Amino acid sequence: MSEPVSQRAESPLLKAIGFISTLCGIAAATMIFISVLITCQMIWMRFVMNASTIWQTEMVVYLMIAATMIGLPYVQRLRGHVNVDLLPMLLPPPLRRALALFTLALTIAVAAVIAFYGFELFHIAFQRNWKSDTVWGVSLWIPYLAIPLGFGLFVLQLAADLFAVVIGRENG
Repeated sequence: MSEPVSQRAESPLLKAIGFISTLCGIAAATMIFISVLITCQMIWMRFVMNASTIWQTEMVVYLMIAATMIGLPYVQRLRGHVNVDLLPMLLPPPLRRALALFTLALTIAVAAVIAFYGFELFHIAFQRNWKSDTVWGVSLWIPYLAIPLGFGLFVLQLAADLFAVVIGRENG
């Protein structure tokens, strides 16, 4: 894995976006840790205390989904997403840069569409006060908020990466 763009660049904008992405990574890791603790508590309640659980399973599912969404910008910052380097390595630097610009622009477009429709889903759930069909009955706008928030921050990190390629801080 290569060094994050924001660590190589002196641009205050890239550093700020890198910092936000790092905070997202910390938040995602915290959500995963809390999910593990809740799962342990749920196992204790069910099998040791012989008690029923109401909210634990649903909370763990929502936290893991939120961790995935909120963790997107951090993984992008670290270049941790799955990619195939064979084609870019075979291309001369100008074509490699063009491919990086095209790939980043296309990814921004797709992620922005997901963020837009994710916001729409969140907004409808908030307006109509949707609740889950479980005993806990959590308001669904809360877990749905992770979609536009995560993808919006992912677009921000992608835009920083695109900016770094354009200004020559990143080769692509």
